[in-house]
Amino acid sequence: MFSTIGYLICIPFAWILRAFYSLTQSYGLALILFTLVVKLVLLPFQLKSKKSMLRMNRFQPKMREIQEKYANNQQKMNEELQLLYAKEGINPMSGCLWSFLPIPIIIALYSIIRMPLTRLMMLPNETVETVRGIAEGIGYAAATSGGRASFYEEIQLAQFINNHFDSFSGVKGLLRVDYSFLGLDLTVAPTEVWKQLLTGGWPVVGLVLIPVISAALSFFQSKVATAGNAQNGDDPGARTGRSMMYMMPLVSLWIGFTLPAALGVYWIANSAFQIVQDVILNKVFSEQMEREETEREREKREERVAKLMEARERQRAYQEQANSGKKQSQKKQPEKRPEKKGASTTEAGRLGDRPYARGRSYDPERYGE
Repeated sequence: MFSTIGYLICIPFAWILRAFYSLTQSYGLALILFTLVVKLVLLPFQLKSKKSMLRMNRFQPKMREIQEKYANNQQKMNEELQLLYAKEGINPMSGCLWSFLPIPIIIALYSIIRMPLTRLMMLPNETVETVRGIAEGIGYAAATSGGRASFYEEIQLAQFINNHFDSFSGVKGLLRVDYSFLGLDLTVAPTEVWKQLLTGGWPVVGLVLIPVISAALSFFQSKVATAGNAQNGDDPGARTGRSMMYMMPLVSLWIGFTLPAALGVYWIANSAFQIVQDVILNKVFSEQMEREETEREREKREERVAKLMEARERQRAYQEQANSGKKQSQKKQPEKRPEKKGASTTEAGRLGDRPYARGRSYDPERYGE
């Protein structure tokens, strides 16, 4: 099942590489053009990831502030971070996922390089056996005793076909593949020849330089990709960025030394194109996000002014309503009636020093006196 899936994945890559080789007649140039096309195809998918990663870098201070504020409340911290991600359109996993994308591509490319007859030329097994029989008839001896030689047996057969291509003219679909590029044999791994570094000349020196150059470019590409990241040593994003910065060059160094040099050429081209892409996208997206932030700040200022004016209008309306209610209450207040002045009972009822001795009902004429 997995072999079938791997074969299906190899089909589009093999078609692209075969087309470029037929166009250039150079395996190295075909690999470089293949890398460029793959980068262009994947570019639309990487744009959103790159923008999200740059946006997250710009909001690292806010993220650290949330982490410090809720250091003792992990649930609240996660909720606030998720709210910040949603508000600012940040996907914290997008950058990490796309950084591992070259791995499956290089696995498929490795299969195409290692098996040029069945993967690159897409020849059926019956045709491969026919080609092998013709080759053995004119002196080809396949390596069948295990080890690296038997593992790369199809490459040996493809090189033999290249040297005796006229003898295979009747085989349909067979492609003449020359693995040499800039005087280097791209089927050879640097681990096989590095001991001859001082005596082997350019064919050996060039092969050894391939993994070194690929590692250096991979490191520089990681530096460019993580430009502007937070420098806080305790920040998880910063730690991840530093880990990737050192891990990917080591991976490329291992690939370049242990696998055929063709993969090293691909890795060099991939890192070089990625550097150019990151430099351009960093500049474009940084300017775009600065404009967005400026526009957002302007909108916030306008919103604050609008809220202030609205509050003033509400205060004015409230004051006017209060004043109107006060006037109406003053109009409805009843008038005070003047008190009626009657005769004082103080003098009428006085009897000596007692002012009320005779009472209110005292009448001196009552008994006709």
